[in-house]
Amino acid sequence: MLIPKDTLVLVGDGRKAMFLRNRGGAGHPDLFAERIMEQDNPPTREQGTDKPGRYEGPAGAPRSAVEQTDWHQLAEDRFAAEVARILYKKAHEHDFERLIVVAAPRTLGTLRSAFRKEVAQKVTAEIPKDLTSHTPADIGRLLKQEESDED
Repeated sequence: MLIPKDTLVLVGDGRKAMFLRNRGGAGHPDLFAERIMEQDNPPTREQGTDKPGRYEGPAGAPRSAVEQTDWHQLAEDRFAAEVARILYKKAHEHDFERLIVVAAPRTLGTLRSAFRKEVAQKVTAEIPKDLTSHTPADIGRLLKQEESDED
């Protein structure tokens, strides 16, 4: 994949987001981190304090269980919405013209639905992969490799 100079690359999952900028040419990406956001989000079993409740139906109806709230997923969705809000602000400040989004598949879907028109219009590529544990240099190499894999 070609990454034009000054393209903003968002790499994220539900717990970490890296805003990377390409300082290099399209064929030779040189990504550097402008901002890194992280949130502490323990599993639901460590966040919940009570067992799921039960629903008492109308007279004579059987009781049924209520599904436990997935606090972990809720926090991940809120984090993705916060990332989308930051991108919206950056778009209004004319901070980027092109955006490549690399995110875990579920997070990518959440981001996609949270993006406002001003951000969505600037998205040039979406890659459903979790690369948050990689360095910016490794991410640049992996994205460049995506180009050769597509040929």
